[in-house]
Amino acid sequence: MLAITQESYGSTEVLELRDIDKPTIGDGDVLIRVRAAGVDRGVWHVMAGLPYPIRLAGYGVRAPKNPVLGADVAGVVEAIGKNVTRFAAGDEVFGIAQGAFAQYARASEAKLAKKPVNLTFEQAAVIPISAMTALQGVRDHGHVQSGDKVLITGASGGVGSYAVQLAKVFGAEVTAVCSTTKLDLVRSLGADHIVDYTQEDFTASGDRYDVILDIAGNTPLARLRRTLTPNGTLVIMGGETDGKWLGGSDRQLRAMALSPFVSQKLGTFVNSEKHELLLDLTPLLESGDVTPAIDRTYPLEETPKAIRYLLDGHARGKLAITIS
Repeated sequence: MLAITQESYGSTEVLELRDIDKPTIGDGDVLIRVRAAGVDRGVWHVMAGLPYPIRLAGYGVRAPKNPVLGADVAGVVEAIGKNVTRFAAGDEVFGIAQGAFAQYARASEAKLAKKPVNLTFEQAAVIPISAMTALQGVRDHGHVQSGDKVLITGASGGVGSYAVQLAKVFGAEVTAVCSTTKLDLVRSLGADHIVDYTQEDFTASGDRYDVILDIAGNTPLARLRRTLTPNGTLVIMGGETDGKWLGGSDRQLRAMALSPFVSQKLGTFVNSEKHELLLDLTPLLESGDVTPAIDRTYPLEETPKAIRYLLDGHARGKLAITIS
C-alpha cells in the first residue's frame, strides 16, 4: 500500500511517499480502507517530535516508532479482529487510527464510530480529534450553559470552528476571535460577535465573559483573568510556542496552580479519544447543527504541502487528505 512515512523527526522534508506492507491488526482492532484523513496540529508534533516530552509518551525517543503519520480517519472496514463486536466488513467508519496517511490503517475499536450518514468521507475525516477536543472544552470543562457569554480565541481553526458551533448548540452568546481574512468563515459558523485581533485587543474592550475557551495565541494569564467575570471559567486549550520542552504549556501549569486560590476556575485538560464522544457528536452532525468547515483537500502525495499550509497559519477550518 502507499503511505506517507518518516524515518526520523524533523520538518516536512522527512516525509516520503512509499509502498509498504498493510498493517496487521490485533484482536480488538479494525483494518480500515482509508478514504480520507484529517490534518491537525498534532500531526506536526508527531512529525517533529516536539515538544520533547511527547517522545517519552510512546512515540519514540530517537526516531518515530510508527513510521506512518496521521490519526484522523474515515473509510471502510476491511477486516476486524476476533474481539470486535460493533463493526463488520463494509461498514463506513470514522475516528482515530494509527497511520491514517495511507491506503490502509489500523484502529482500535474503542476509537471508531459509524460515519454520519450525511457526510462525505472528507467531511468525516476532519472531525474526530478537533471536534472531540472542542466538545470536551465546551461541555465537560467549560460547562457552557444557555445564556452564558462565551469568548473563543482561535475561532477559525480546527478546534475553534467546532467550539463556536457547539457553544451555540448549548445556547451561549458567542464572541469569536480571529484574523481579518477569516471573519467571513467565523460569521458563517454562527458567532454572535467577532473580534479581529489584528485590529482590536479583546482584553481591552471592557467586556466580561462567563467562559473563555483560549485555543490560539498566547494571551497572558493576567489579561485573560481580567476578561472573565469574577466567577467565570477559563479553559486553556492551545496557545503553542516554539518551546522544545514545554511548548507553551507553562500557561496551563500556572493556571492550574492559581485556580484553588481565586474565585475564577482556571485550567486545562488532556484530550480523551474515545468513541463515546464521536457518538455524542453524531446526532449534531446529522442534524446539521454542527458542520465541518473544510478549507482545502489534498491528494495523499501532497500531504507535506497540506502540513506546510497549516503551519503557515493559512487554514480556515480544516484540511483533508483524499486517498484513492
